[in-house]
Parts: sequence; C-alpha cells; structure tokens
Amino acid sequence: MTAPLWIFGYGSLIWRADFPFIERRAGHINHWARRFWQGSADHRGVPGAPGRVLTLVESPGSQCLGMAYHVASDEAEAVMANLDYREKGGYDRLEIQVHFEDQPPVLAITYHATASNEHYLGEASTGVIASQVFSAVGPSGSNSEYVLEIDRALRHLNHEDHHVASIAAEVRRLQAAVAKK
Repeated sequence: MTAPLWIFGYGSLIWRADFPFIERRAGHINHWARRFWQGSADHRGVPGAPGRVLTLVESPGSQCLGMAYHVASDEAEAVMANLDYREKGGYDRLEIQVHFEDQPPVLAITYHATASNEHYLGEASTGVIASQVFSAVGPSGSNSEYVLEIDRALRHLNHEDHHVASIAAEVRRLQAAVAKK
C-alpha cells in the first residue's frame, strides 16, 4: 500500500467521500478520461437492469479532474477495506500520479473497471447512456442522481467534462419531458 495513503476520486468520491481523511484537494491525472461505460447492478441499478457508472479509459493527452484525499495511516487499512467493498462490482485498484496546481504530485490509489469484467457495458451513444441512466435505480439511489451530482460537483470546481455534461443534459431533458406529462 502507498505511504502516505492518497485516494483519487473521479466520480461519486468527488461529492461523497464516506471515509475519514486528513485533507482533500482538487487534482488531475494525465492520459485518462472518465466515461459512463461500467454497469452497476449493486449500487445504481439492479441485476437485469444495471445503471451506468464511471470508469477511467486511457486517453493520451487528456486530463481527468477529480478529488484527492489524504488518509491518516491509522485509518488506511479500514478505508481501503471499505473502498474495496464499495468498488467490488468490477473495479480494480490502480496506482496513479495525481497532479495539483500548487503542490508536488502524489501517488494515489484509484479504482477503474476494464472491459475484462462482467459488468462492463462499454461505449454507447449519449442517448443510449442517458436513457439507461434515467430508468435505473439501485440500493444507492437513482442513477440520474449519480450523474447529476457528478456534473454539479465538476461545475462547482469550474470544470466541465464534455462526456459527463452531455449525459447530464440529456438526463435533464428526459426528466423535463416526463414532468410535462
């Protein structure tokens, strides 16, 4: 395990870190992009009707903004056990360098899902992804909430991720269409 322990979140961990930490800082990773290509049948969907959640895909030249959390060494084992359980639906640990605007980079742990796991859904059009997100609900809540909260959190950081923003806009459009009926 990395010492000191840093965790990098690029999805729900940006807005909902449910573990103790010493400090949190916005940072970015290079050559990765976030995409709604991972299925979620345990948090934002159910078996047979999975939601779509974020994963990282290699993308030369890209930067992915997220949140880095410094975890106290006496909390590290418990935090990692909790995150391993939370990310059990197809995610693997990945050590990655996180860059900050005004401080040296750190080595951090993040989670990503690849096409080799059974829950991976892969690339799809904005409309297909948004329709699946709009209809999916799981034990952790609606998939729409997940998408809209990530979009809101990124905007709060003065960052627009085109992929996230386009899915969020389409989900909002679908919500408005249903509300009109």
